[in-house]
Amino acid sequence: MTKQNILVIGHGMVGQRYLEALVQHGAHQQYNITVLCAEPLPAYDRVGLTSYFSGKSAADLSLVPAGFFEDNGITLRLNTRAEQIDRQARTVTTDQGDTLGYDKLVLATGSYPFVPPIPGNDRDNCFVYRTIDDLDAIIAASRNGKVGTVVGGGLLGLEAAKALHDLGLQTHVVEFAPRLMAVQVDDFGGALLKDKIQELGVTVHTNTGTRDIVDGEQCLHRMNFGEDRHLETDVIVFSAGIRPQDSLARECGLALGERGGVVVNDQCQTSDPDIYAIGEVALWGGRIFGLVAPGYQMAEVAADHLAGAQQQAFTGADMSTKLKLMGVDVASIGDAHAATPGARSAVFMDQTAGIYKKAVISECGKKLLGAVLVGDANDYGNLLQLCLNNMDLPGDPAALVAPVSDGAPLLGADALPDSAQICSCNNVSKGDLCGAIDGGATTVGELKACTKASATCGGCAALVKQVLDSELEKRGVEVNNHLCEHFAYSRQEIYHLVRVGQITTFDELLEKHGSGDGCDICKPTVASVLASCWNDYVLKKPHAGLQDTNDYFLGNLQRDGTYSIVPRVAGGEITPDKLIVLGQVAKQYDLYTKITGGQRVDLFGARVEQLPEIWRILVDAGFETGHAYGKSLRTVKSCVGSTWCRYGVKDSVGTAIQVEERYKGLRSPHKIKMAVSGCTRECAEAQSKDVGVIATEKGWNLYVCGNGGMRPRHADLFASDLTDEQLIRTIDRFLMFYIQTADRLQRTSVWLENLEGGLDYLKAVILEDSLGIGDELEAQMQHVISTYQCEWKSTIEDPEAVKRFNHFINDQDAADDSLVYVRERGQRRPAYQHERIEMAEEA
Repeated sequence: MTKQNILVIGHGMVGQRYLEALVQHGAHQQYNITVLCAEPLPAYDRVGLTSYFSGKSAADLSLVPAGFFEDNGITLRLNTRAEQIDRQARTVTTDQGDTLGYDKLVLATGSYPFVPPIPGNDRDNCFVYRTIDDLDAIIAASRNGKVGTVVGGGLLGLEAAKALHDLGLQTHVVEFAPRLMAVQVDDFGGALLKDKIQELGVTVHTNTGTRDIVDGEQCLHRMNFGEDRHLETDVIVFSAGIRPQDSLARECGLALGERGGVVVNDQCQTSDPDIYAIGEVALWGGRIFGLVAPGYQMAEVAADHLAGAQQQAFTGADMSTKLKLMGVDVASIGDAHAATPGARSAVFMDQTAGIYKKAVISECGKKLLGAVLVGDANDYGNLLQLCLNNMDLPGDPAALVAPVSDGAPLLGADALPDSAQICSCNNVSKGDLCGAIDGGATTVGELKACTKASATCGGCAALVKQVLDSELEKRGVEVNNHLCEHFAYSRQEIYHLVRVGQITTFDELLEKHGSGDGCDICKPTVASVLASCWNDYVLKKPHAGLQDTNDYFLGNLQRDGTYSIVPRVAGGEITPDKLIVLGQVAKQYDLYTKITGGQRVDLFGARVEQLPEIWRILVDAGFETGHAYGKSLRTVKSCVGSTWCRYGVKDSVGTAIQVEERYKGLRSPHKIKMAVSGCTRECAEAQSKDVGVIATEKGWNLYVCGNGGMRPRHADLFASDLTDEQLIRTIDRFLMFYIQTADRLQRTSVWLENLEGGLDYLKAVILEDSLGIGDELEAQMQHVISTYQCEWKSTIEDPEAVKRFNHFINDQDAADDSLVYVRERGQRRPAYQHERIEMAEEA
C-alpha cells in the first residue's frame, strides 16, 4: 500500500513540536513526511534567542534531537521556500522549481516582523529581530557602532534592547505607546518597568513616534521625532509587532481573517479540511496567539486529529506570561487590565524596592481574574493556578499582593488539583509531574527531561519545584537544598568547591560542577562567594555580568530610579573638611542629604551618569565607598566613648574605626551591621546588630547574631571580658565561619537559629576551636583584609568601567523626563504619585 504524503511548510518551534507529536502517534510509519524550511538551520529556540549574544551557538539553541530526521524517516529540506499552493492538484511549488505532492498539508509558517512605514526604514544597519541570520547581521553592524536603538517597547523589543546592551552599544528604546509592554501591564507597572530598565543604562522614550530616518552627524542615522526632538544612532532594530505569514494561504484562496491569519476550527483545520494551520499563522476565534505555548497546543491537536485519535481540541489558550526582561521580572496573568465588569483591584507598590503588584479580583471577591507583577514575580505560579483553576481565594484578597513573610507560598502545591496546568508551554499538568515522580524522577532536571516542564520559557520552574518537594516529602524522600537547577549543591557546598578547588570564575565553576548557563539565583550567589574568597574587583570582566543592579552600578537604587552616594565614615567619625566636601557635592548636584542610623551621610538623587564624576570628587577628598549597595559590611556604629563621655570606660570610637577599617569590603551572604558601645548604657545599640561590642571595666563583651530588621532579634552574649586582640580574633573567626556556612541571603540571626547545636555549638567552634579550623579562618580573613580595594576608586581609574555609567548619549546634561521632584524642608525629593498627577493636571 502506497503511503500518503504529509507536507509541512515551516520548521520553527511549532513545526518541530508538530513533527514530534506525529512521531509519538506513530504517524511517521504511516505517512511520507516532508518539511520545507526557508532558513539554513533547523528549528531553534526563538524564546531564548537573546542568549545568542551572550555566547550560545546555533547548535546550543537547536530544538532538534540528534538523529531525529534520520531515525524517523522524515525529510527536511533546508533553504527551501514554498512559493505556491495548488489546492486542486494538491501540490506545492518551491523556490527551487520543485513540485511536491501532498495528501495533507500543514502551514506552520509563523509570522513576520512588522516594520512601520517610516521614510528611511530601509537604510543600511536597519534590522528586524527574528532569525539567527538577523542576529548575525546586528552583531556585525554593532562592531563599528556606538549607539543602538530599538523601535518598539513590547516583549521582543525589550529582548532586542538587551541584545544591543549586551553588545556594548549605548541603547535606546523608542515606543509609540505611553508605556512599555502596553498589552501586558498597566500604567503603574509600565512606569516602574521603565524606571528599572533605565536604571540598567537603557534610555526609554515613550509617547514617541518616528517621523523619518535620515543621515546623522555624530552617528550613521538621525531619527526625527518631531517638535525638534531627535536621536542619533548607528544601529536600528524594528520590533513593532508581528503579522501572520499568510501569503500562501491568501493566494490559494483559504479563508482569512479581516486583519489576516488563516481561519482554523477546533482541530486546526482550515477552510480546506486537508490543510491545517498551526502557530502564529492560525486565527482561531478571531485571535492570533503570539506565544509559543498556544502554538504547541495547536501542534498537538493537529497531529492528534491527523493521526485519527481526535481526542483533543484547541479551545483557546491562556496568554499569561512571565519573563525576565533585562534582569527585571515581569508577569501578566489573565485579565490584567480589569476589563471584566465589576472587577476591582488590590495593589501593592514599593518604589524603593522596585516592586509593583496588582491582583484583579471578581466582583464577589472570591476569584482571581488577573494580575500584574513587576520587579518580583515569585508569586506568579501560585497566582496563575488560582486564576486558571477558578479556585476560591485563600483569605483576604489583599494578601495576594501584600509582602509574604519568610517567602511562604500563597497556597501549597497540595491544594492544586491533578488537572492543574503547571507548564503551559508544554501542557504539563500536576498529574503529569506526579506520574513522573512515581516513575522515579527526584530532581527538577529529571522532571524537565521526562515531561518538558519548564524546558521552554522556564516561568513555571518555581512551581515545578514546589510540586516536586511536596510529592517527595509525601513519599518520605529527603528534599535537597540545591542552589538552583544549574548547581546540585547548597550555597555552603558551593563555597567549599570554590575554596578547595581554587576556582576564580563563574564559568570555571559551571564547567566543573554545574550545567546549563546559570540564572539570576546562582550568578549573584557565586559572585558573592568568589568575592568572599578571593576579593577580586567585582566589576572585573569575568565578574561584572554576575552582579545584581546595585553592585553593577556600585550604588543603591532608589524609588525614583536614581542612586544614592554613601561614602564610608568609619565609626561615625568625620573631619570638618570632609563634611564640607559632602555639602559641596550635595549642593552642586542638588542631592538630598540624610544622616542615617549608621552614622554616616547619605546623598540621594544622583543619576547613573553622574555617579563617576561625584565619586571622583569624593575619592580625591579621601573618601572610600561605603558598600551600602553590597551584601557586605555596612557600618560600625559607635557612641563617643571614654574620649568625651563621663560614663565611658573604653575608647568605643577608636575600636569602631579599627573594626570597620578591618572588615570593610568583606562580602557575605547578607549585609552585616556592627556597633561598639563605650559602656553598658549602650548608646550605640550594639545588642541589635550582627556583631555588637560593649565595653566593661574588664574588657569587651561580644554579642552576635542580632538583627533590627523585619524579624527583630536580640543579640546573644557570645564572650565576655575580651582583650583587644581576643576581640578581633574572635570576630575574624565568627564572620568567616558565617560566610562559609550560611545559606544564600541568610542574615546572621536566621543562620544561628538554623545552625545545628545553636549558640553552644558556635561557641565551641569559634572560642574552643573544636573543629581545628581557627587558624584557617583567621588566615582567610587576613587575605580579604590585605586585598581590599575601594571599588569606586578602581572604577574611576578604569575608562572602560566608567563607560557603563553613560546614560544619555546625545546630551549628557539631559534630564530624564520621568523623574519628577518637589521641594520639602529645603531639599529636593521625588514627587509621590498623587503629586505627579496633580502637577500633570495643572500643566
